Amino acid sequence: MPEWTTTLGFAMGSAWLSGINLYATVLTLGLLERFRLVRLPGDLALLEQWWVIGLAAVLYTVEFVADKVPAVDSAWDAIHTFIRIPAGAVLAASAFANFDPTVRVIALLCGGGIALGSHGTKATVRLAANTSPEPVSNIVLSLLEDVVAVGTSILMAFHPLVVAVLVVVFLAVGIWAARRIGRWITRRFRRQPAT
Repeated sequence: MPEWTTTLGFAMGSAWLSGINLYATVLTLGLLERFRLVRLPGDLALLEQWWVIGLAAVLYTVEFVADKVPAVDSAWDAIHTFIRIPAGAVLAASAFANFDPTVRVIALLCGGGIALGSHGTKATVRLAANTSPEPVSNIVLSLLEDVVAVGTSILMAFHPLVVAVLVVVFLAVGIWAARRIGRWITRRFRRQPAT
């Protein structure tokens, strides 16, 4: 497989996953590289450093807990709008570190857009789940996001092009779903009487 197609899969996949669960993605990719189960392209190989793995593990643990609590998860997502999207851009550009600077800039911009799409979809779905009074939906959604982040990171390590195709499909579905959920939330808030 040509180097650029593998790099494209890693760039798109890591950017998309950063919008869902940045810390689980960095932790998984770092461990895969550290134990030589995969060779990450470009500067993504830097994720194998123990301090990066340790920091990602600590932050993932905090997110794991925060993400299970209704309302706390939405606050966490709001704060992480300023972390996940730039991180997705940086991960995508890092994958293309061995390419021409123009390619890296394009990867940076596209990676940010991809991370914005997945983060926006995640935040919208979680906001809709928070309108339900029970905590079970939040816990189930959070666990599903963890499984998607770790599972897709592992899939990306061995089949990066499959992940690139999945990213395109999920972004299309995510945009469609986010628009529908956004309309549903708007209608729901309009129906609530003013206090």
